[in-house]
Amino acid sequence: MNYNGVDFSTYFKHYPSEDGFFGKYGGAFVSPELKNAMKDISEAYHTICKSAKFISELRRIRKEFQGRPTPISHLERLSNSIGNVQLYVKREDLNHTGAHKLNHCMGEALLAKYMGKKKVIAETGAGQHGVALATAAAYFGLECDIYMGSVDIKKQAPNVARMKILGANVVEVTDGLQTLKEAVDAAFAAYCNEYKDAIYCIGSVLGPHPFPLMVRDFQSVVGIEAREQFLDMTGELPDAVVACVGGGSNAMGMFSGFLNDPVDIYGVEPLGRGPALGDHAASLMYGTEGVMHGFNSIMLKDENGEPAPVYSVASGLDYPSSGPEHAFLHDLGRVKYDVVDDEETVDAFYKLSRLEGIIPAIESSHAVAYGIKLAQKMGRGSVLICLSGRGDKDMDYIIEKYGIR
Repeated sequence: MNYNGVDFSTYFKHYPSEDGFFGKYGGAFVSPELKNAMKDISEAYHTICKSAKFISELRRIRKEFQGRPTPISHLERLSNSIGNVQLYVKREDLNHTGAHKLNHCMGEALLAKYMGKKKVIAETGAGQHGVALATAAAYFGLECDIYMGSVDIKKQAPNVARMKILGANVVEVTDGLQTLKEAVDAAFAAYCNEYKDAIYCIGSVLGPHPFPLMVRDFQSVVGIEAREQFLDMTGELPDAVVACVGGGSNAMGMFSGFLNDPVDIYGVEPLGRGPALGDHAASLMYGTEGVMHGFNSIMLKDENGEPAPVYSVASGLDYPSSGPEHAFLHDLGRVKYDVVDDEETVDAFYKLSRLEGIIPAIESSHAVAYGIKLAQKMGRGSVLICLSGRGDKDMDYIIEKYGIR
């Protein structure tokens, strides 16, 4: 498939470029010293990603430890409540630790072992990346520091407890809005001081090159599995594929399997309380080009051109930018990016729980909400949604804020 001058049959061979750019987005905007560290990581990754031993070990881990492949579920009752369009979900909530995050954390930790590192450092918002990396660190015998904003620590208490039980050191971040952006700031600052002995295992398809490439590659298992499973279940491809987008790791993993197919692809951002700056985290919808955390992408800015304050009911989506590959696909028009607000999201959270017996993560509920809206517009066909995580971590917060519906 050729789309606006980009041949998607050879897309992964050309994007990102050797220096980490997807068109004008991406790169590695870091200090000269850290640029050398990024180069070392890139060279190590490009060496082991072609190694039969590394690939075999990762496949074994996915099968025997993570429980992959995760299944696709047909949402028959939810579909019937809407109309004729059939909704399906890729069940990343059934991946070990309850979300897609372990897909890249096991790969990053395996890379850390290969490079002789003793520690992994990361940020987390909803806590799923933190739990996944703490799990990977325990599996490989590595030290683990997880930086998390104070607001998110209060919202995601179950995941904080899980990280500590797994042996991770959870570092509370009290700067600024005390959420995901500040957690990234703190984790990156710590990595600058420890890069000789540690590796920064970023939680999404963002940050300086080679992280957007590495995380996409590790997460592509989601889309590869989903495409094969959907064809096996139905004999055809879905008409549309939907995933939520904060930084965008679950979405890039899912989209990777379908970019070269005649399938409509939708990325769903959090509109939060509304379109006013500070009330949402929909960077692709409302942002402009800018550099943050070592990469160029589309970001939300304040009046001084600095990263703007953001908000979402989902701790894992409240980030003022998005991965550079999402910005590239947005500009190409290959992926359509849209929004749902908090109220639509919470409604979808309860609908999926009540009609299908699946309690979704509040991040994933954004994709479910959009899938429902899309199905109502389509009238016929099929929609495949990436259910990126389970909602155990969100139940207390949702009940406290919105009550039982």
